[in-house]
Amino acid sequence: MVKARRARAVAWVAVRGWWRRRREAARSDAGMTTSEYAVGTIAAAGFAAVLYKIVTSGAVSGALESVIGKALDAPF
Repeated sequence: MVKARRARAVAWVAVRGWWRRRREAARSDAGMTTSEYAVGTIAAAGFAAVLYKIVTSGAVSGALESVIGKALDAPF
């Protein structure tokens, strides 16, 4: 019984130590590195290009024009 209790206590101390090391490692991260900024910028530019193509397509452009037209012709 004592051995089992001691084994559980040792395991618990090991787990707490692991979590403490993880917290300290997370706190030491000061921010994104240059490569992460580059990848994020490229992804944002790609997403903007795709969104621009979708919005300027014929179907979406027509739908936006009709919505704006209905909003401007609304009776007060």
